[in-house]
Amino acid sequence: MSGLVDCLRSAKQREDRATLAALRRGLGKPPGTAPEMYPHVVPYLPNHAGQWTEASHYLVAALFAAHPLDWTGEEPGWDSRNLGASMRRLQGPEASAGVERRFVALLQTAPGDLANQLRHIVSLLAAESAPVDWNQLLIDIQRWDREDREVQRRWARAFWGARESREATGEEETTAAAE
Repeated sequence: MSGLVDCLRSAKQREDRATLAALRRGLGKPPGTAPEMYPHVVPYLPNHAGQWTEASHYLVAALFAAHPLDWTGEEPGWDSRNLGASMRRLQGPEASAGVERRFVALLQTAPGDLANQLRHIVSLLAAESAPVDWNQLLIDIQRWDREDREVQRRWARAFWGARESREATGEEETTAAAE
């Protein structure tokens, strides 16, 4: 668990609107360039954090402040709680070409453009009250540029794999009802 995410959750629970407002000021700005965020993020940066790790902390703090809805415990039917699963919830039971297009664009995003893409995605998730696993997102952002694209592949499995599982279940139920 991230100390930063615990701090963010605590600010939400306390309804600390001043802290959340200070963190939202980082939206749309390069990570770490909104000084209002420093008191809320710097204490949770790992010692000797590299530039990408530091940027990921600022980004997650700003995104959380814009949409502080977190996954609550283990939810039935959801094996993954990464951003792919959040996007799948946004899409709902019916396939939506728009959501899928945006998700594919996100998976193709270069690290330098990730903050902007995530800001738009989190805005969509907020509009539909779809939760985000903020701890996992922080970890995933830090691993975004891995050569094996492990994060992107896990997100894809959570997004498309959930549909395949449900379709397979539905097909089995139809077959059993016909017999």
